[in-house]
Amino acid sequence: MSATSSNDKLVRMANQIATFFRSYPEDEAVAGIHKHIVAFWTPKMRHALVAYGPTAGSGLDPLVMQAFRGQPQAESPIRAAARDPHLLGAGASDAG
Repeated sequence: MSATSSNDKLVRMANQIATFFRSYPEDEAVAGIHKHIVAFWTPKMRHALVAYGPTAGSGLDPLVMQAFRGQPQAESPIRAAARDPHLLGAGASDAG
């Protein structure tokens, strides 16, 4: 896979996360995007996206670009048990 197609895939994936969080208040959406990427993306994926650049012209959703600017101060709207793979089984399921 070429670097361009790999970058395109990462941008598409990051933008899909932003689409999910778009209905939340902006500060919560940014925190949710940041926490999702940190929790579920490999370091290699995160570094590749940062190296590609959360910059104008990258194709990244503005919410994703905000998520890469420092540590968001708001809480993610997603419960910790559902957004952190280390808490698997700690009440993440809504199933009875």
